[in-house]
Amino acid sequence: MNGKATRIDLLSFKTPQMRAFHLTWMAFFVCFFAWFACAPLMPVLKGEFGLTPNQIANINIAAVAVTILVRLVIGPLCDRFGPRKTYTGLLAIGALPVLGVAFAQNYETFLFFRLLIGAVGASFVITQYHTSVMFAPNVVGTANAASAGWGNAGGGAAQGLMPLLLATILFLGVDHTMGWRVALLVPGILMLVMAVVYWRFTQDCPEGNFSELRARGIAVSGGKGGGGWASFRAASANYRVWMLFITYGACFGVEIFIHNVAATFYVDRFGLSLSAAGMAAASFGLLALFARALGGYVSDKLAMRRGLDARSLILFVFILGEGLGLLGFAHASTATTAVAAMLVFGLFTHMACGATYALVPFIDRKALGGVAGIIGAGGNVGAVAAGFLMKGLGDLQQTLTWLGVAATLAALCAIAVRFSAEHKAQEQALYDSALAN
Repeated sequence: MNGKATRIDLLSFKTPQMRAFHLTWMAFFVCFFAWFACAPLMPVLKGEFGLTPNQIANINIAAVAVTILVRLVIGPLCDRFGPRKTYTGLLAIGALPVLGVAFAQNYETFLFFRLLIGAVGASFVITQYHTSVMFAPNVVGTANAASAGWGNAGGGAAQGLMPLLLATILFLGVDHTMGWRVALLVPGILMLVMAVVYWRFTQDCPEGNFSELRARGIAVSGGKGGGGWASFRAASANYRVWMLFITYGACFGVEIFIHNVAATFYVDRFGLSLSAAGMAAASFGLLALFARALGGYVSDKLAMRRGLDARSLILFVFILGEGLGLLGFAHASTATTAVAAMLVFGLFTHMACGATYALVPFIDRKALGGVAGIIGAGGNVGAVAAGFLMKGLGDLQQTLTWLGVAATLAALCAIAVRFSAEHKAQEQALYDSALAN
Protein backbone atom coordinates (compact mmCIF):
# COMPACT_ATOMS: atom_id res chain seq x y z
CA MET A 1 0.00 0.00 0.00
CA ASN A 2 3.07 2.26 0.12
CA GLY A 3 2.63 5.55 -1.67
CA LYS A 4 -0.91 5.01 -2.90
CA ALA A 5 -2.85 8.24 -3.34
CA THR A 6 -5.75 8.77 -0.93
CA ARG A 7 -7.34 11.52 -3.00
CA ILE A 8 -7.72 12.52 -6.65
CA ASP A 9 -6.28 15.94 -7.54
CA LEU A 10 -7.78 16.32 -11.00
CA LEU A 11 -5.79 19.38 -12.00
CA SER A 12 -2.41 17.92 -11.01
CA PHE A 13 0.15 16.15 -13.20
CA LYS A 14 2.97 16.46 -10.64
CA THR A 15 2.67 13.09 -8.90
CA PRO A 16 3.19 9.68 -10.58
CA GLN A 17 -0.29 8.70 -9.36
CA MET A 18 -2.04 11.56 -11.13
CA ARG A 19 0.10 11.26 -14.25
CA ALA A 20 -0.91 7.60 -14.41
CA PHE A 21 -4.55 8.53 -13.86
CA HIS A 22 -4.65 11.08 -16.67
CA LEU A 23 -2.51 9.19 -19.16
CA THR A 24 -4.40 5.91 -18.63
CA TRP A 25 -7.73 7.48 -19.50
CA MET A 26 -6.18 9.37 -22.42
CA ALA A 27 -4.60 6.18 -23.79
CA PHE A 28 -7.86 4.31 -23.25
CA PHE A 29 -9.78 7.09 -25.02
CA VAL A 30 -7.50 6.84 -28.06
CA CYS A 31 -7.78 3.04 -28.10
CA PHE A 32 -11.57 3.09 -27.86
CA PHE A 33 -11.76 5.77 -30.53
CA ALA A 34 -9.70 3.52 -32.80
CA TRP A 35 -11.68 0.41 -31.83
CA PHE A 36 -15.02 1.93 -32.81
CA ALA A 37 -13.94 4.27 -35.61
CA CYS A 38 -15.42 1.92 -38.21
CA ALA A 39 -18.83 1.54 -36.55
CA PRO A 40 -20.40 4.93 -37.49
CA LEU A 41 -19.07 4.55 -41.05
CA MET A 42 -20.67 1.12 -41.54
CA PRO A 43 -23.53 2.52 -43.68
CA VAL A 44 -20.80 3.85 -46.02
CA LEU A 45 -18.68 0.71 -45.86
CA LYS A 46 -21.75 -1.42 -46.45
CA GLY A 47 -22.15 0.17 -49.85
CA GLU A 48 -18.39 0.28 -50.54
CA PHE A 49 -17.91 -3.47 -50.12
CA GLY A 50 -21.48 -4.59 -50.93
CA LEU A 51 -21.87 -6.13 -47.46
CA THR A 52 -24.78 -8.43 -46.65
CA PRO A 53 -26.51 -8.39 -43.23
CA ASN A 54 -24.75 -11.67 -42.41
CA GLN A 55 -21.35 -10.19 -43.26
CA ILE A 56 -22.06 -7.11 -41.14
CA ALA A 57 -22.94 -9.41 -38.23
CA ASN A 58 -19.62 -11.23 -38.72
CA ILE A 59 -17.75 -7.91 -38.70
CA ASN A 60 -19.46 -6.84 -35.46
CA ILE A 61 -18.59 -10.16 -33.83
CA ALA A 62 -14.99 -10.00 -35.07
CA ALA A 63 -14.61 -6.52 -33.59
CA VAL A 64 -15.01 -7.87 -30.07
CA ALA A 65 -14.13 -11.58 -30.30
CA VAL A 66 -10.33 -11.44 -30.21
CA THR A 67 -10.49 -9.01 -27.29
CA ILE A 68 -11.60 -11.90 -25.06
CA LEU A 69 -8.30 -13.71 -25.54
CA VAL A 70 -6.14 -10.60 -25.35
CA ARG A 71 -7.84 -9.40 -22.15
CA LEU A 72 -7.17 -12.77 -20.51
CA VAL A 73 -3.49 -12.49 -21.47
CA ILE A 74 -2.97 -8.79 -20.80
CA GLY A 75 -3.77 -8.93 -17.06
CA PRO A 76 -1.00 -11.42 -16.22
CA LEU A 77 1.34 -9.46 -18.52
CA CYS A 78 0.72 -6.39 -16.35
CA ASP A 79 1.69 -8.44 -13.28
CA ARG A 80 4.82 -9.67 -15.02
CA PHE A 81 6.10 -6.65 -16.96
CA GLY A 82 4.20 -3.74 -15.40
CA PRO A 83 1.45 -1.59 -16.92
CA ARG A 84 3.87 0.92 -18.49
CA LYS A 85 5.59 -1.56 -20.81
CA THR A 86 2.36 -3.45 -21.46
CA TYR A 87 0.37 -0.35 -22.43
CA THR A 88 3.14 1.05 -24.63
CA GLY A 89 3.42 -2.26 -26.47
CA LEU A 90 -0.33 -2.55 -26.99
CA LEU A 91 -0.59 0.99 -28.35
CA ALA A 92 2.31 0.54 -30.78
CA ILE A 93 1.37 -2.94 -32.04
CA GLY A 94 -2.36 -2.24 -32.02
CA ALA A 95 -1.89 0.75 -34.30
CA LEU A 96 -0.86 -1.56 -37.16
CA PRO A 97 -4.29 -3.14 -37.87
CA VAL A 98 -5.97 0.22 -37.21
CA LEU A 99 -3.87 1.66 -40.03
CA GLY A 100 -4.32 -1.52 -42.05
CA VAL A 101 -8.12 -1.32 -42.19
CA ALA A 102 -7.82 1.87 -44.23
CA PHE A 103 -6.17 -0.20 -46.98
CA ALA A 104 -8.76 -3.01 -47.08
CA GLN A 105 -9.85 -3.85 -50.63
CA ASN A 106 -12.64 -6.36 -49.99
CA TYR A 107 -14.81 -7.93 -47.30
CA GLU A 108 -12.22 -10.57 -46.35
CA THR A 109 -9.36 -8.14 -45.72
CA PHE A 110 -11.68 -5.74 -43.91
CA LEU A 111 -12.89 -8.59 -41.66
CA PHE A 112 -9.29 -9.64 -40.98
CA PHE A 113 -8.15 -6.19 -39.86
CA ARG A 114 -11.38 -5.65 -37.91
CA LEU A 115 -10.64 -8.85 -36.02
CA LEU A 116 -7.11 -7.72 -35.15
CA ILE A 117 -8.31 -4.25 -34.12
CA GLY A 118 -10.24 -5.94 -31.31
CA ALA A 119 -6.93 -6.42 -29.49
CA VAL A 120 -6.84 -2.73 -28.58
CA GLY A 121 -9.95 -3.29 -26.47
CA ALA A 122 -7.65 -4.96 -23.94
CA SER A 123 -6.42 -1.46 -23.09
CA PHE A 124 -9.24 -1.32 -20.57
CA VAL A 125 -7.62 -3.99 -18.37
CA ILE A 126 -4.32 -2.10 -18.27
CA THR A 127 -6.12 1.14 -17.41
CA GLN A 128 -7.90 -0.49 -14.46
CA TYR A 129 -4.75 -2.27 -13.34
CA HIS A 130 -2.66 0.91 -13.39
CA THR A 131 -5.13 2.98 -11.37
CA SER A 132 -5.69 0.08 -8.96
CA VAL A 133 -2.01 0.01 -7.97
CA MET A 134 -1.82 3.82 -7.76
CA PHE A 135 -4.81 4.65 -5.53
CA ALA A 136 -5.81 3.70 -1.97
CA PRO A 137 -9.04 1.83 -1.05
CA ASN A 138 -10.99 4.97 -0.15
CA VAL A 139 -10.79 6.36 -3.71
CA VAL A 140 -9.78 3.40 -5.91
CA GLY A 141 -13.37 2.80 -7.03
CA THR A 142 -13.73 6.40 -8.15
CA ALA A 143 -10.28 6.40 -9.80
CA ASN A 144 -11.00 3.18 -11.69
CA ALA A 145 -14.46 4.27 -12.78
CA ALA A 146 -13.44 7.78 -13.80
CA SER A 147 -10.42 6.66 -15.83
CA ALA A 148 -12.43 3.92 -17.52
CA GLY A 149 -15.42 6.18 -18.09
CA TRP A 150 -13.46 9.00 -19.66
CA GLY A 151 -11.59 6.48 -21.78
CA ASN A 152 -14.84 4.77 -22.76
CA ALA A 153 -16.05 8.11 -24.05
CA GLY A 154 -13.66 7.52 -26.94
CA GLY A 155 -16.26 5.13 -28.32
CA GLY A 156 -18.92 7.82 -28.17
CA ALA A 157 -16.55 10.40 -29.63
CA ALA A 158 -15.86 8.09 -32.57
CA GLN A 159 -19.61 7.80 -33.23
CA GLY A 160 -19.97 11.57 -33.46
CA LEU A 161 -16.61 12.65 -34.89
CA MET A 162 -15.87 10.06 -37.57
CA PRO A 163 -18.85 11.08 -39.78
CA LEU A 164 -17.85 14.73 -39.32
CA LEU A 165 -14.23 13.92 -40.14
CA LEU A 166 -15.33 12.11 -43.29
CA ALA A 167 -17.56 15.03 -44.27
CA THR A 168 -14.65 17.46 -43.80
CA ILE A 169 -12.33 15.33 -45.93
CA LEU A 170 -14.95 15.12 -48.69
CA PHE A 171 -15.48 18.90 -48.47
CA LEU A 172 -11.76 19.40 -49.08
CA GLY A 173 -12.13 17.66 -52.44
CA VAL A 174 -11.08 14.10 -51.66
CA ASP A 175 -13.27 11.61 -53.51
CA HIS A 176 -15.68 9.38 -51.59
CA THR A 177 -13.76 6.12 -52.12
CA MET A 178 -10.53 7.62 -50.75
CA GLY A 179 -12.21 9.81 -48.09
CA TRP A 180 -13.19 7.06 -45.64
CA ARG A 181 -9.71 5.56 -45.93
CA VAL A 182 -8.06 8.86 -45.01
CA ALA A 183 -10.47 9.25 -42.09
CA LEU A 184 -9.56 5.80 -40.72
CA LEU A 185 -5.82 6.62 -40.77
CA VAL A 186 -6.28 9.24 -38.06
CA PRO A 187 -6.96 6.85 -35.09
CA GLY A 188 -3.88 4.75 -35.91
CA ILE A 189 -1.61 7.79 -35.95
CA LEU A 190 -3.04 8.94 -32.61
CA MET A 191 -2.22 5.53 -31.08
CA LEU A 192 1.43 5.78 -32.13
CA VAL A 193 1.71 9.26 -30.60
CA MET A 194 0.11 8.04 -27.38
CA ALA A 195 2.56 5.12 -27.14
CA VAL A 196 5.48 7.54 -27.02
CA VAL A 197 3.78 9.76 -24.42
CA TYR A 198 2.87 6.82 -22.17
CA TRP A 199 6.40 5.42 -22.19
CA ARG A 200 7.90 8.81 -21.45
CA PHE A 201 5.68 10.06 -18.63
CA THR A 202 4.38 7.10 -16.58
CA GLN A 203 5.78 4.56 -14.12
CA ASP A 204 4.35 1.21 -13.00
CA CYS A 205 3.49 2.01 -9.37
CA PRO A 206 4.09 4.76 -6.77
CA GLU A 207 7.50 3.33 -5.84
CA GLY A 208 8.77 3.08 -9.43
CA ASN A 209 8.88 0.51 -12.23
CA PHE A 210 8.44 -3.20 -11.55
CA SER A 211 11.74 -4.24 -13.18
CA GLU A 212 13.76 -1.75 -11.14
CA LEU A 213 12.01 -2.67 -7.88
CA ARG A 214 12.55 -6.41 -8.44
CA ALA A 215 16.21 -5.79 -9.25
CA ARG A 216 16.52 -4.15 -5.82
CA GLY A 217 14.82 -7.11 -4.15
CA ILE A 218 11.56 -5.28 -3.45
CA ALA A 219 8.35 -7.33 -3.69
CA VAL A 220 5.87 -5.86 -6.18
CA SER A 221 2.22 -5.70 -5.17
CA GLY A 222 -0.37 -7.27 -7.43
CA GLY A 223 1.44 -10.43 -8.50
CA LYS A 224 1.70 -13.94 -7.06
CA GLY A 225 5.09 -15.51 -7.64
CA GLY A 226 6.32 -12.47 -9.54
CA GLY A 227 3.18 -12.25 -11.61
CA GLY A 228 2.23 -14.02 -14.82
CA TRP A 229 0.22 -17.23 -14.99
CA ALA A 230 0.26 -17.86 -11.24
CA SER A 231 -1.89 -14.73 -11.01
CA PHE A 232 -4.25 -16.08 -13.68
CA ARG A 233 -4.61 -19.48 -11.98
CA ALA A 234 -5.34 -17.90 -8.59
CA ALA A 235 -7.98 -15.62 -10.11
CA SER A 236 -9.67 -18.39 -12.08
CA ALA A 237 -10.15 -20.43 -8.89
CA ASN A 238 -12.12 -17.61 -7.21
CA TYR A 239 -15.90 -17.91 -7.67
CA ARG A 240 -16.37 -14.14 -7.19
CA VAL A 241 -14.34 -13.56 -10.34
CA TRP A 242 -16.82 -15.60 -12.39
CA MET A 243 -19.84 -13.89 -10.87
CA LEU A 244 -18.37 -10.54 -11.92
CA PHE A 245 -17.41 -12.07 -15.28
CA ILE A 246 -21.17 -12.53 -15.87
CA THR A 247 -22.21 -9.12 -14.54
CA TYR A 248 -19.58 -7.38 -16.64
CA GLY A 249 -20.78 -9.29 -19.68
CA ALA A 250 -24.26 -7.97 -18.92
CA CYS A 251 -23.22 -4.31 -18.69
CA PHE A 252 -20.06 -3.80 -20.76
CA GLY A 253 -21.12 -6.44 -23.28
CA VAL A 254 -24.36 -4.55 -23.89
CA GLU A 255 -22.42 -1.28 -24.11
CA ILE A 256 -20.11 -2.65 -26.82
CA PHE A 257 -23.04 -4.13 -28.73
CA ILE A 258 -24.90 -0.80 -28.68
CA HIS A 259 -21.78 1.01 -29.94
CA ASN A 260 -21.63 -1.33 -32.93
CA VAL A 261 -25.33 -1.24 -33.90
CA ALA A 262 -26.72 2.08 -32.67
CA ALA A 263 -25.98 4.21 -35.75
CA THR A 264 -27.31 1.57 -38.13
CA PHE A 265 -30.36 1.07 -35.88
CA TYR A 266 -31.31 4.75 -36.06
CA VAL A 267 -30.78 4.87 -39.83
CA ASP A 268 -32.75 1.71 -40.60
CA ARG A 269 -35.55 1.98 -38.03
CA PHE A 270 -36.21 5.73 -37.95
CA GLY A 271 -34.73 6.91 -41.25
CA LEU A 272 -32.21 9.34 -39.70
CA SER A 273 -29.31 10.70 -41.75
CA LEU A 274 -25.81 9.32 -41.13
CA SER A 275 -24.76 12.44 -39.19
CA ALA A 276 -27.95 12.52 -37.09
CA ALA A 277 -27.72 8.80 -36.35
CA GLY A 278 -24.06 9.24 -35.39
CA MET A 279 -24.91 12.02 -32.94
CA ALA A 280 -27.76 9.98 -31.43
CA ALA A 281 -25.44 6.99 -31.00
CA ALA A 282 -22.69 9.25 -29.62
CA SER A 283 -24.95 10.39 -26.78
CA PHE A 284 -24.86 6.85 -25.40
CA GLY A 285 -21.08 6.66 -25.42
CA LEU A 286 -20.58 10.15 -24.04
CA LEU A 287 -22.53 9.22 -20.91
CA ALA A 288 -19.30 7.51 -19.91
CA LEU A 289 -17.79 10.96 -19.28
CA PHE A 290 -19.55 11.02 -15.91
CA ALA A 291 -21.74 7.92 -15.46
CA ARG A 292 -18.93 5.40 -14.95
CA ALA A 293 -17.25 7.69 -12.47
CA LEU A 294 -20.59 8.16 -10.71
CA GLY A 295 -20.95 4.38 -10.36
CA GLY A 296 -17.51 4.06 -8.79
CA TYR A 297 -18.06 7.10 -6.56
CA VAL A 298 -21.36 5.76 -5.23
CA SER A 299 -19.69 2.39 -4.59
CA ASP A 300 -16.85 4.05 -2.65
CA LYS A 301 -19.22 6.14 -0.53
CA LEU A 302 -21.53 3.26 0.31
CA ALA A 303 -18.55 1.05 1.21
CA MET A 304 -17.34 3.71 3.66
CA ARG A 305 -20.67 3.53 5.47
CA ARG A 306 -21.80 -0.08 5.09
CA GLY A 307 -18.67 -2.05 4.29
CA LEU A 308 -17.52 -4.16 1.38
CA ASP A 309 -20.83 -5.97 0.81
CA ALA A 310 -22.46 -2.63 -0.11
CA ARG A 311 -20.40 -2.64 -3.31
CA SER A 312 -22.15 -5.83 -4.41
CA LEU A 313 -25.58 -4.46 -3.52
CA ILE A 314 -25.25 -1.25 -5.53
CA LEU A 315 -23.97 -3.25 -8.51
CA PHE A 316 -27.16 -5.34 -8.34
CA VAL A 317 -29.29 -2.18 -8.39
CA PHE A 318 -27.44 -0.70 -11.38
CA ILE A 319 -27.67 -3.84 -13.53
CA LEU A 320 -31.33 -4.32 -12.69
CA GLY A 321 -31.99 -0.73 -13.82
CA GLU A 322 -30.04 -1.38 -17.00
CA GLY A 323 -32.08 -4.47 -17.88
CA LEU A 324 -35.43 -2.78 -17.36
CA GLY A 325 -34.31 0.34 -19.25
CA LEU A 326 -33.07 -1.74 -22.18
CA LEU A 327 -36.50 -3.35 -22.50
CA GLY A 328 -37.98 0.15 -22.79
CA PHE A 329 -35.46 1.13 -25.45
CA ALA A 330 -36.17 -2.00 -27.50
CA HIS A 331 -39.85 -1.07 -27.84
CA ALA A 332 -39.54 2.70 -28.37
CA SER A 333 -41.82 3.83 -31.20
CA THR A 334 -40.11 7.10 -32.24
CA ALA A 335 -36.55 8.35 -32.54
CA THR A 336 -37.13 10.82 -29.67
CA THR A 337 -38.40 8.20 -27.24
CA ALA A 338 -35.65 5.83 -28.37
CA VAL A 339 -32.95 8.39 -27.54
CA ALA A 340 -34.58 9.15 -24.17
CA ALA A 341 -34.81 5.46 -23.30
CA MET A 342 -31.24 4.91 -24.48
CA LEU A 343 -29.97 7.64 -22.16
CA VAL A 344 -31.80 6.08 -19.19
CA PHE A 345 -30.60 2.53 -19.68
CA GLY A 346 -27.20 3.86 -20.78
CA LEU A 347 -26.82 5.70 -17.48
CA PHE A 348 -27.40 2.48 -15.52
CA THR A 349 -25.16 0.51 -17.90
CA HIS A 350 -22.18 2.83 -17.43
CA MET A 351 -22.71 3.05 -13.66
CA ALA A 352 -22.81 -0.76 -13.49
CA CYS A 353 -19.49 -0.92 -15.36
CA GLY A 354 -17.98 1.53 -12.89
CA ALA A 355 -19.36 -0.34 -9.88
CA THR A 356 -17.98 -3.65 -11.20
CA TYR A 357 -14.42 -2.37 -11.30
CA ALA A 358 -14.90 -0.63 -7.98
CA LEU A 359 -15.14 -4.22 -6.67
CA VAL A 360 -12.23 -5.68 -8.64
CA PRO A 361 -9.33 -4.41 -6.45
CA PHE A 362 -10.88 -6.13 -3.42
CA ILE A 363 -11.33 -9.64 -4.88
CA ASP A 364 -7.70 -10.82 -4.60
CA ARG A 365 -4.96 -8.22 -4.27
CA LYS A 366 -2.21 -10.79 -4.93
CA ALA A 367 -3.73 -11.77 -8.27
CA LEU A 368 -4.93 -8.36 -9.45
CA GLY A 369 -3.86 -8.81 -13.07
CA GLY A 370 -5.62 -12.17 -13.39
CA VAL A 371 -8.79 -10.85 -11.75
CA ALA A 372 -8.91 -7.71 -13.90
CA GLY A 373 -8.21 -9.68 -17.07
CA ILE A 374 -10.82 -12.41 -16.59
CA ILE A 375 -13.57 -10.01 -15.58
CA GLY A 376 -12.66 -7.68 -18.42
CA ALA A 377 -12.87 -10.59 -20.86
CA GLY A 378 -16.38 -11.25 -19.55
CA GLY A 379 -17.49 -7.96 -21.06
CA ASN A 380 -16.41 -9.08 -24.50
CA VAL A 381 -17.93 -12.52 -24.08
CA GLY A 382 -21.21 -10.70 -23.46
CA ALA A 383 -20.71 -8.60 -26.61
CA VAL A 384 -19.90 -11.66 -28.73
CA ALA A 385 -22.92 -13.51 -27.33
CA ALA A 386 -25.09 -10.52 -28.22
CA GLY A 387 -23.64 -10.55 -31.74
CA PHE A 388 -24.45 -14.23 -32.22
CA LEU A 389 -27.91 -13.67 -30.75
CA MET A 390 -28.58 -10.97 -33.32
CA LYS A 391 -27.21 -13.16 -36.09
CA GLY A 392 -29.49 -16.00 -35.00
CA LEU A 393 -32.64 -13.93 -34.56
CA GLY A 394 -32.04 -11.68 -37.56
CA ASP A 395 -33.97 -8.86 -35.90
CA LEU A 396 -32.40 -6.08 -33.81
CA GLN A 397 -35.53 -5.30 -31.77
CA GLN A 398 -35.90 -8.92 -30.68
CA THR A 399 -32.20 -9.05 -29.86
CA LEU A 400 -32.45 -5.97 -27.63
CA THR A 401 -35.48 -7.45 -25.88
CA TRP A 402 -33.69 -10.68 -25.02
CA LEU A 403 -30.61 -8.74 -23.92
CA GLY A 404 -32.83 -6.76 -21.53
CA VAL A 405 -34.15 -9.98 -20.03
CA ALA A 406 -30.64 -11.45 -19.75
CA ALA A 407 -29.27 -8.33 -18.03
CA THR A 408 -32.12 -8.36 -15.52
CA LEU A 409 -31.33 -11.98 -14.60
CA ALA A 410 -27.56 -11.34 -14.49
CA ALA A 411 -28.13 -8.81 -11.71
CA LEU A 412 -28.56 -11.79 -9.36
CA CYS A 413 -24.88 -12.68 -9.83
CA ALA A 414 -23.90 -9.38 -8.18
CA ILE A 415 -25.79 -10.39 -5.02
CA ALA A 416 -23.85 -13.68 -4.99
CA VAL A 417 -20.53 -11.84 -4.48
CA ARG A 418 -19.91 -12.07 -0.73
CA PHE A 419 -16.83 -11.81 1.48
CA SER A 420 -15.81 -13.58 4.68
CA ALA A 421 -15.48 -11.70 7.95
CA GLU A 422 -11.72 -12.25 7.81
CA HIS A 423 -11.49 -10.82 4.28
CA LYS A 424 -13.50 -7.74 5.28
CA ALA A 425 -11.35 -7.24 8.38
CA GLN A 426 -8.18 -7.35 6.27
CA GLU A 427 -9.57 -4.81 3.82
CA GLN A 428 -10.64 -2.53 6.65
CA ALA A 429 -7.12 -2.69 8.09
CA LEU A 430 -5.61 -1.78 4.71
CA TYR A 431 -8.12 1.05 4.38
CA ASP A 432 -7.26 2.46 7.82
CA SER A 433 -3.52 2.11 7.12
CA ALA A 434 -3.76 3.96 3.83
CA LEU A 435 -5.56 6.88 5.42
CA ALA A 436 -3.15 6.96 8.36
CA ASN A 437 -0.15 7.14 6.01
